[in-house]
Amino acid sequence: MTLRLERDGALARLLIDRPDRRNAMNQSMWQLLPTLVAQAMADDSVRVLILASATPGLFCAGADIDEFASHSGQESWRVANQAAIRSSQYALAHAEKPVIAAIDGDCIGGGCGLAMACDIRIAAPVARLGVTPAKLGIVYSLFDTKLLVDLVGPARAKRILFTGALINAEQALSIGLVDDLSTDPLTAADALAHTIAANAQHSVRSAKTIITRILDGQADDDDATLALFRDAFTLPDFTEGVAAFRNKRKPVF
Repeated sequence: MTLRLERDGALARLLIDRPDRRNAMNQSMWQLLPTLVAQAMADDSVRVLILASATPGLFCAGADIDEFASHSGQESWRVANQAAIRSSQYALAHAEKPVIAAIDGDCIGGGCGLAMACDIRIAAPVARLGVTPAKLGIVYSLFDTKLLVDLVGPARAKRILFTGALINAEQALSIGLVDDLSTDPLTAADALAHTIAANAQHSVRSAKTIITRILDGQADDDDATLALFRDAFTLPDFTEGVAAFRNKRKPVF
């Protein structure tokens, strides 16, 4: 299977497993990814999702360009492919639980889009990142482009898109395209995920909801965000957090 979900306690790993094509995503993989994300979100035991390669030294080389070329003349396929890619990015970006990308190799085009849709990105020092539609004569969607602009700002996004150049992991870190570097990104992602999983999940998920709303243009509270704040005081996590604080112990959420 080229894409699979593995569970490990409070963590789930969504693994890309097509090493013979450098983990390039084909249509069936784009279509499957939202289903696997939904499974992780529906599993109450899972608190954090990690997107990674099943093969060390890889992440995702992007969309399958051979598939693009062989179907480019079919409008129905182009429409379906566009919808499948968008659904994959959207599923990650709007997942209820935190999503971490462990980037252990090239992260290019649609692969970079997947990583940008995650909440946090940890890359190996040898990783290269790039968004390369200008090298192929194709166009990056508005949703993908917004993910890039939100991370690096409009000027750097323009430079990345206009040049199609690959940047190394240090450069990606310096401009905010990735958040941390590690020689073993998956192990680092696991460690971070365990830290997140140990915290109050209502707090974590509400923070993600609010940040997503801000990135989508919301500038002030509405009834839904006010309720997130107000209702937290009535939940078991608050009771446990306060009790642990008063008793000088680690909370168990």
